[in-house]
Amino acid sequence: MADLYSELGVQRGADEAEIKKAYRKLAKELHPDRNKDNPKASERFSKVTQAYDILTDKDKRARYDRGEIDDQGNPRAPFGFGTGGPRPGGGAYRRTGPGPGSEFDFGGDTADLSDLFDGLFGGGRRSGAGGGGGPFGGFGRRTAPPPRGQDVAYRLPVAFEDAATLKQQRVALSTGKTVDIKLPKGVEEGTKIRLAGQGMAGPGGTGDAIVTIAIQPHRFFKRDGDDVRLDLPVSLDEAVLGAKIKVPTVDGPVMVMVPKSASSGKVLRLKGRGFTRKDGSRGDQLCTLMIQLPADDAELARFVEGWSGRSRGNPRASLGV
Repeated sequence: MADLYSELGVQRGADEAEIKKAYRKLAKELHPDRNKDNPKASERFSKVTQAYDILTDKDKRARYDRGEIDDQGNPRAPFGFGTGGPRPGGGAYRRTGPGPGSEFDFGGDTADLSDLFDGLFGGGRRSGAGGGGGPFGGFGRRTAPPPRGQDVAYRLPVAFEDAATLKQQRVALSTGKTVDIKLPKGVEEGTKIRLAGQGMAGPGGTGDAIVTIAIQPHRFFKRDGDDVRLDLPVSLDEAVLGAKIKVPTVDGPVMVMVPKSASSGKVLRLKGRGFTRKDGSRGDQLCTLMIQLPADDAELARFVEGWSGRSRGNPRASLGV
């Protein structure tokens, strides 16, 4: 029969601090994360955890020390009942009445063991509807299930465009296995995806893999809620005369019409070119026009000098200056 104290490597009179110290040491050595290829370590880890659970519970420890429960936390049959053998030093006993409160005849005087049985069987007989639990009261308590394997955390870098369009991603697990996953609608930085049964093995089953999404920054796209923003450079002639130009999007380049006389700061909206929302619809791409002038263009300078004499108004009038 296993002994919980020897399982933890402590003496029977050890206090709670000694028990905790011994358990921490063993748990660190036997933890499944550190013994991936050693199933015996996982089994031992389960046993020392069970020993720790019983010995740090004052009630369970007292019952264990009195021999009322075994190393699994299950009740023992008192006095070896059911063995059919004689009582040492005396005649065979026999029950003189039903139930835990019965008297037993040991070949001499009868003894009323009701108080003793009340203590052993959880403090009382139950009767009538709703009593439940049978004649042994608190006995029959189910033991805790064996622990499941540990979950394993992963951080998955995802390209900006892939996150917006929900492109399938591939994850390499610590087991050497690779898994393809679908990004969920409404994905954002820090979204967690649980892969059932892809974690560490354990006595009670395999844990899960928890994948945290890390959306990578883009060199010119920026996320704004479900929309994507882009500062879009245009030349002076494209802004003045209007032009059809190629514009990058998360889905690939598209052709866009720049209206005539467009100023820097004007926003062109490309519908449905943003991030996918939880309802399956998509945000937009917002392109802010940024007029770029050529450096040291003598012809442009001469034109502006001749044009500046014309009445063109004050573009800052709305600012009160």
